[in-house]
Amino acid sequence: MNELHLGALICVVALAILATGIPIAFGLGIVSLVFLITLEGWGSIDFLADTIFAGLDDFTLVSIPMFVIMGAAVASSRAGADLYEVLNRWLNRVPGSLVISNIGACALFAALTGSSPATCAAIGKMGIPEMRKRGYSADLATGAIAAGGTLGILIPPSVTMILYGIASETSIGKLFLAGVLPGLLLTALFMAWAMFISWRRGEKLADFGRRYSLAEKLELLPRVVPFVLVIMGVVYALYGGIATPSEAAGVGAMLCLLMVVLIYRVWNLHQLWEILRDGMRESGMLLMIIGTSILFSYMMSSLFVTQSIAQWIAGLEVNRWILMLFINILLLVAGCFLPPAAIILMTTPILAPIIANAGFDPIWFGVILTINMELGLITPPVGLNLFVINGIAPDVRLPVILKGALPFMLCMVVAIILLCLFPGIATWLPDVLMGK
Repeated sequence: MNELHLGALICVVALAILATGIPIAFGLGIVSLVFLITLEGWGSIDFLADTIFAGLDDFTLVSIPMFVIMGAAVASSRAGADLYEVLNRWLNRVPGSLVISNIGACALFAALTGSSPATCAAIGKMGIPEMRKRGYSADLATGAIAAGGTLGILIPPSVTMILYGIASETSIGKLFLAGVLPGLLLTALFMAWAMFISWRRGEKLADFGRRYSLAEKLELLPRVVPFVLVIMGVVYALYGGIATPSEAAGVGAMLCLLMVVLIYRVWNLHQLWEILRDGMRESGMLLMIIGTSILFSYMMSSLFVTQSIAQWIAGLEVNRWILMLFINILLLVAGCFLPPAAIILMTTPILAPIIANAGFDPIWFGVILTINMELGLITPPVGLNLFVINGIAPDVRLPVILKGALPFMLCMVVAIILLCLFPGIATWLPDVLMGK
């Protein structure tokens, strides 16, 4: 069996084990150990602890629990409800205004949490019942939140981009900046589709005829100020040369905790303990996945699978855009079965040299990769956001949620095409602010 056949066998075995529902960290660890011991003998496990520890011995990883705690803090308060109410008043007269309001709330919430499931759950718990109560169809209401929730991994701060930055050794600050304009573009595409389909179906708010006065619109704006201040604090610390990404994440976590304590009165010790407990639980899960995925990458490299795949793809005499098409298809298929963290940490060591040899900007590719991960969050059979939405609205069947999310998935494909045609959408901002 040559290295390419061995790589295919490893992928099949890994997918089969992960399909059993075993925790990802344990699944990747088992696959790595089985193939190392089988093909290199028991002596190969002598480097097990050192390999995992060396992968986790990175100060940049401190940013992951900090950003996770940011999301946990905001999700524990009425912050999402306040965002939703403000946007609803300003967009009341627009066709599909309630759907657009929820997508806008998802985008703003994403800028604080960096987590798609947290964004999906926080906005969906309020938005889906409200939209359905006011006459919007179940597929549009659930599909919009499922898609809007994916913005959490594109609009900075993004845990996904941190993982890609670590795996590809690219600037996390540049990756964050590169996600801003594509995130706004994707939000605009989502809103445009929501407006069009609502106009086409004749769906509108029950109080569509009501006109909110300027005073009524301005009345709620102060509720958005805390969010703006937190975002500005993180951005200033990160891009003002004051702090590294890890330190800026600590600033963001501190500001979010202060916001929920001082403004939303979340000062009960039990509630604060729940925020820290949930944050550390998710962080521990992510770090375990990182550790075992590094072991998985070591196994693939030790067996010369990674090098053989890279050489095979690099040897394909095809146009580099055809190559990029194959890579996008690979990422989309992987997203149907694996969560973003696992895909990024498993594929980046293989794809990074291929991307570099083909002449693509690694920062630009980080955005393309992230949008593919967004698609994976709403594609069966392992679309995490679909299950989050189904938990919020258990009476809405998964096929209905998927039907509503499908047009938004096409919007993501359009965004990828636009980024390929106009790569400056992703690279202009980081080049201007941080240099090429």
